[in-house]
Amino acid sequence: MSTPSIVIIGTGFGGLGMAMELQRAGVRDFTILERAGEVGGVWRENTYPGAGCDIPSPLYSYSYAPRLDWPKRFARQPDILEYLRGLAREHDLLPKIRFRTEVTAADFDDTSGRWTVHTADGAELTCDVLISAVGQLSRPALPNIPGVETFRGTAFHSAEWDHEADLAGKRVAVIGTGASAVQFVPEIAPAVGHLTLFQRSAAWVMPKPDLEYKTWHYRAFRLLPITRLGERFAFWLLCEFLALAFVDVTVIRRLVNLIGKRHLKNQVPDPQLRATVTPDYPAGCKRALFSNDYLPALTRPNVTVQTTAIGEITPEGVRTTDGVLHEVDAIVYGTGFKGTEFLWPMRISGRGGRKLQDEWAQGARAYQGMTVPGFPNLFLMYGPNTNLGVGSIVYMIESQARYVRQAIRRLGERPGHVLEVRPGVETEFDRKLQRRLDRTPWNFCASWYRNAAGRITNNWPGTTVSYRWTTRRLDPEDFELRPVA
Repeated sequence: MSTPSIVIIGTGFGGLGMAMELQRAGVRDFTILERAGEVGGVWRENTYPGAGCDIPSPLYSYSYAPRLDWPKRFARQPDILEYLRGLAREHDLLPKIRFRTEVTAADFDDTSGRWTVHTADGAELTCDVLISAVGQLSRPALPNIPGVETFRGTAFHSAEWDHEADLAGKRVAVIGTGASAVQFVPEIAPAVGHLTLFQRSAAWVMPKPDLEYKTWHYRAFRLLPITRLGERFAFWLLCEFLALAFVDVTVIRRLVNLIGKRHLKNQVPDPQLRATVTPDYPAGCKRALFSNDYLPALTRPNVTVQTTAIGEITPEGVRTTDGVLHEVDAIVYGTGFKGTEFLWPMRISGRGGRKLQDEWAQGARAYQGMTVPGFPNLFLMYGPNTNLGVGSIVYMIESQARYVRQAIRRLGERPGHVLEVRPGVETEFDRKLQRRLDRTPWNFCASWYRNAAGRITNNWPGTTVSYRWTTRRLDPEDFELRPVA
């Protein structure tokens, strides 16, 4: 059996996970392209104060590559980044990576059946199989507010945190109340002079069952692996249970609502502030956030929650639609990422010169979230509709890597052929997927899960085990295996 040549784009969890799965299968003819100077993906880029994961570390890691010495149950960014760096070293992936190599475009050649990958420095690489692992949360989104460029003070997005900026004693505006803000607001609030949090919609905040691991934990994990596996299994089971609330067992949503409201009542005693930060949409419509210190931070005397809509940014600060100018020294944008713009700004051209951007004009879609008709031998890690409302994306990535590995094995068995999902198979998959998505609470409010047309392009409407079951085996009947012209 021959081995097709492979190019992987990205060195986050998706790219490294795909590379390790190939190595585990004995496939070593691959190159990884990374635009930055080190591995890590989103965990390399997001260095804001308090950055961390809201999925427990034992579950937010590869099942076959556990870390036995996580400092906390919910790991912080430096520890997750070090985990990824360690994997790259231990699995000898660094020699396979071309750092500071940004992919700008990729073109499929119908005659040769190969992909040509173009990079920002003008170089070109050719390969049989192209795997994109750039993720969904790699491009920060700035709000479309008039006057953003006029502000005279310090301003930056949380994903591009300015560590040279001294916020101590300053008047700081935070725009956005998503997952990043929930983590960095408690970190900076004690030091700033005054913090004004501009809230467009309140978030559902749940208690976070965090703890610092002790020496006896590490000893138990090492000597009795069942303790580590038991913790991983328990959190996986909890996430699967909560995932059922999105479609199949909606009564669970009431329980989540009750937990969130009790947490809010316990942490915000002032009824007026509590009313201000109470969500006006059902739990699950947007991403639930886990924190034990965000809500208490909002009760500090130097913190104000502002719910009047922003009209413009001025050189002096933020002007709300009621005409009030909130003068500030710094603005931090906690406004998330362009999650629905998959692969952008890369230009991808498939069979017959068709553009992936055109194919996705109404919203990104892919069979099993991994492969698109008209784009042979192209596979996506963490692609459309594979994000989770609750659960570990690393578990999903393992499922995807195994599926793609099967596709590559099939190509190796039939040299001179290309593999492409049948259009009818993808259409039927998407029809069933959208029917399930129509039943989820993600339709009840605006969020980054949906594109401008209202299509939910990001999330998987079910449990992670259901996804693993559907991707456990690549069905040859779903694909066309065609000889190269």
